[in-house]
Amino acid sequence: MAHDNDSFIREVNDELRSEQLTSFWRRFRPFIIGGAALIVLGTAGYRGYEYWHTHNASVYGDAFLSALNLAKEGKTDEALTALQQLEKDGGGAYPVLARLRAATLLSEKGDKAGAVSAFNAVASDSSVPQVLRDLAKMRAAWILIDTGTYDQVSAEVEVMATQNQALRHSAREALGLSAYKAGDMAKAKQWFQEIANDAETPRNVANRAQIMLDTIAATGKAP
Repeated sequence: MAHDNDSFIREVNDELRSEQLTSFWRRFRPFIIGGAALIVLGTAGYRGYEYWHTHNASVYGDAFLSALNLAKEGKTDEALTALQQLEKDGGGAYPVLARLRAATLLSEKGDKAGAVSAFNAVASDSSVPQVLRDLAKMRAAWILIDTGTYDQVSAEVEVMATQNQALRHSAREALGLSAYKAGDMAKAKQWFQEIANDAETPRNVANRAQIMLDTIAATGKAP
């Protein structure tokens, strides 16, 4: 008898759970189906975006590499045209990389003023990551060592020549060389000495700085 009662109670509980599940399904079915659909669509959308992003990155990367190969082959004008097109139509980091490479090609082509202007345009573009803006200013400064004044070089990179700045070694070298070219041996010595005194200076930069310090000492024009 007890066994029959237990069986009856289980059947009643099962039936109640079945009715509750049916009621729950009828009540919330639209939301459950909608949620499942959103999950499916979301997954499909993400996969689609992932494919689109990867595909476009590959296309832009190929276009950038093609432009670099044109430059390597000496087809500077064709390379510039390809880079300008990538700057206009590309995505991700490729437009700014195209701008930087195009500026370098202008310098190699002999258009120093155009190159400095192009680098400065990148450096003043707030949409460009700061590290690339600093790199553009550095490239402009190194061109100005030969074509500009110490003040022009200083305006580009002296702010980056202080301790803890990632590009300080290159900035100090640019400033030292510009001062040396301008005949200001005291200032040149100051910058090269800062390079020599910095324990984190790369060995090749430190070696060049020491050569310049020896050269300056030989002139007898700096205390």
